Amino acid sequence: MNKRTGWAAFAVSVLALCALLILGACNKKEEAPASNTAAPAATPIDPATVATVSGTVKFDGTAPKAAKIDMSQDPGCKGMNEAENVVVNGGDLANVFVYVKDGLGSRTFDVPKDPVVLDQQGCRYHPHVLGVMAGQTVQIKNDDPTTHNIHPTPKDNREWNESQPPSSPALEKNFAREEIMLPVKCNQHPWMKMYINVVKSPFYAVTDKDGKYEIKGLPPGDYTLAFVQEKLGEQDQKVTVAAKESKTVDQSFKAASD
Repeated sequence: MNKRTGWAAFAVSVLALCALLILGACNKKEEAPASNTAAPAATPIDPATVATVSGTVKFDGTAPKAAKIDMSQDPGCKGMNEAENVVVNGGDLANVFVYVKDGLGSRTFDVPKDPVVLDQQGCRYHPHVLGVMAGQTVQIKNDDPTTHNIHPTPKDNREWNESQPPSSPALEKNFAREEIMLPVKCNQHPWMKMYINVVKSPFYAVTDKDGKYEIKGLPPGDYTLAFVQEKLGEQDQKVTVAAKESKTVDQSFKAASD
């Protein structure tokens, strides 16, 4: 009798264990994110009709002198460093983010498969201002002989804070929602700051050291162009482009009042 009771107890235990395993598997399956939902197809654009908008962004007034940055706290940070919050060269304003703010309506666009690259070199972010489409991969590299701590502080996207030692693999991140001038800092080096601009379309650019920008492939239409500078704010301009047109749209910023 005892022997039968022992076998019965063993059988009950095995059945209970199987039930737990099956339940756990079911729970895991339910928690897995749904990945079979197809992304909406991109709105077709006739390449024979696309237009280009380009121009130069100027700084109106006396350019502020760039503040020198002391990096001596970390022997792995070498070379000269200056603040990049307002970069002016001969009256031309760099690091202005230019994008189509309005006019695209309900158009949708494919997210680029190629990542955009954010590098850390000389204990500075390169570039200082970056554009990316929502959902596109941002590949973050560390080419310095010191550890960095990348810390975006968004308003509309998920915040994260991740350490990256020297010679470690690139981090790959993305941002789900549109957000302009999303700040990024390094917790290890307080002078390291940059901005990521997350947009829904591929129609954006960042002005170079000569203040120049170019936006290609724009379908004919009426648009609002936004010019955004981290310290000087935003300037908007209306623009209408016809098929195959190349239009120049310049902009200027005045020195911020104290």
